[in-house]
Amino acid sequence: MNELFKIRDISTRYEISARTLRYYEDMGLINSIRSDDYAYRMYDETSIKRLEQILILRKLNISIKDIQRIFDTSGSEVVLEVLGKKVDDIDDEVSLLHELKDVVLEFIHQIEKSDFGNDSEVKLLYEKAREIENQLVNVDYKGNPANMNRLVEVTEKLKKAPEVRIVQLPKCKMATSGTPDHTFSTVWDFPNWWEDYDKKRHGVHYAPLDFLFGEDGGLVWWMMVEDGATSEDCGGYDIFDFEGGLYAVHTSVDEDMESQNIVNQKIIKWLENTGFELDERHGNRTYMGHMVNPSSEIKQGLGYNQYEIFVPIKLKEK
Repeated sequence: MNELFKIRDISTRYEISARTLRYYEDMGLINSIRSDDYAYRMYDETSIKRLEQILILRKLNISIKDIQRIFDTSGSEVVLEVLGKKVDDIDDEVSLLHELKDVVLEFIHQIEKSDFGNDSEVKLLYEKAREIENQLVNVDYKGNPANMNRLVEVTEKLKKAPEVRIVQLPKCKMATSGTPDHTFSTVWDFPNWWEDYDKKRHGVHYAPLDFLFGEDGGLVWWMMVEDGATSEDCGGYDIFDFEGGLYAVHTSVDEDMESQNIVNQKIIKWLENTGFELDERHGNRTYMGHMVNPSSEIKQGLGYNQYEIFVPIKLKEK
């Protein structure tokens, strides 16, 4: 008989969350087993091997939709097609990076030949070399215009934009599921009051309406309510004043914590070249999540439901 593994053992062994495991199972990539003497999900050796394949493909930045295609096909045609396309994408990016390197080296050559005492624009460019693209776009560059135009064109192709947008969430009242207790039951029961509440409320609608985030080893759910809402209106849950503010937002994959953490880090990296910085108004919590209009059509077309990551930000101090 095959050995069965608990979720906790798999999470520790492969450094993935129980939520990610559940997501892979919901997408049909792995299967769990329920035994008579254990109430929770268990995974056999076949599922473990499949999980290892998934993790390798995800490290190669293969999408969940393409992984589904690979597993749904018995031969090697699909996996060769997917990996071949990935190689082509890498080749394209490498080619652009080599061209970018050549353009930057040409700018360096021009700067080395310049008279810094008389050419303040080039001096400014030199002093802020780490922001070379922005400087070239914003100053009246007097060097080779073909090089400047090609630099902008190449760097635009290398960008994965538009990835991040800035939104302003309003100050409002929120109902909260409360302090995490390391179980999912309280959190997932939280929105059950919403249908009755929605029938009673008048007027105010927000988008997005609710947020989910991790805190102290568990999950917390917030949901926007009208100013006059009471705890009784909201299933007995506490209500608090949400401070609102600026947020950097990017789309991730619902239920996939690995994807969400990657997106969160990409937003933080993206902020380095903007006039914004992280805001610690939420303490140690770096982002909130919101699932975008889940539907069977969206999930069928993309292979997953969209999940937005909201990172609190503020203007950089000068």
